[in-house]
Amino acid sequence: MTQEAMKELDKIVAEKLLEISAIKLQPELPFTWASGWNSPIYTDNRKTLSYPELRSFIKVELSRIIMERFGAPDAIAGVATGAIAMGALVADTIGKPYVYVRSTPKDHGLENLIEGNLTPGQRVVVIEDLISTGASSLKAVEAIRAAGCEVIGMAAMFTYQFPVVIEAFKAANVELLTLSNYSALLEAALDTNYIRPADLDTLKEWRKDPANWVPATRNN
Repeated sequence: MTQEAMKELDKIVAEKLLEISAIKLQPELPFTWASGWNSPIYTDNRKTLSYPELRSFIKVELSRIIMERFGAPDAIAGVATGAIAMGALVADTIGKPYVYVRSTPKDHGLENLIEGNLTPGQRVVVIEDLISTGASSLKAVEAIRAAGCEVIGMAAMFTYQFPVVIEAFKAANVELLTLSNYSALLEAALDTNYIRPADLDTLKEWRKDPANWVPATRNN
């Protein structure tokens, strides 16, 4: 896929996520994350599972970019909890074994982090619904590598494009592919009148330094 075509896909996916309220933008009435950060954006990409056409579109596009960039992996791994279902759909689409990676070990039995079977030496692609701080995503990568497998890349529906997260993925030697991103979202939101041009500056500032962002006062 050309860079131009990928940019078009970024925007199409962003528009679809806005349409079903999987993503909401409220620069003047920010959400509060569990971390305590103020955020103008709320994301729950699991909502895509409730829309058959969109669900199919997402799984096909994730499968396509994986096959185009990495070739056929030996297995697909979803990251709990948000990407468990979509990971399974992608694995089924490309006909590969599937596992998912828990955020914490089970408190009973074998206390597994990885649910399902991986064989040492397998080449694995990780599936995420959202790349936020990147902590849970990279923790899943560590678990798969600890199982003796090679993580050849990660594919996600959406990323906030935080600079610190981009650097963290580089440091962990994990190539990240996404169907959409924060930049494409702002463009789509502006084109569909979801936000006003006056909102752009504060929305862009949030991405640069989300921990210290303060919402701008809106003047009507």
